[in-house]
Amino acid sequence: MEREKFEKLAEEALDQIPKKFKKLISNLALIVEEKPSRDIFEKTGATPLSSILGHYHGVPFKHRGPFYGNIPPDVIVIYQKPIESICSTDEEIKKKVREVVFHEIGHYFGLSDKELKEIERI
Repeated sequence: MEREKFEKLAEEALDQIPKKFKKLISNLALIVEEKPSRDIFEKTGATPLSSILGHYHGVPFKHRGPFYGNIPPDVIVIYQKPIESICSTDEEIKKKVREVVFHEIGHYFGLSDKELKEIERI
């Protein structure tokens, strides 16, 4: 898929965040990269390329105190190649991008992978 189309899918997914959560989001950047860097693999301990579809960098919302401010934005990175490697159609890619964006937004709000997996099962 062309990078521009993939980026548009990520932006659309971010736009679909429920309003009650979206209004709490500030100082956040969404970036699309081709694939995770070696540093991300080392940091997370993941091994296969398809195991990291996105990554959140920042201070989770629930851990911010009264002196939080004047810092660079938190960043959600969505990795195009790993997502494409596990999807067969453009529609599957669109669904997976939305799922990954929502998952990383969960990290923005301070949810762990375990908590997110429990929510995703519901």
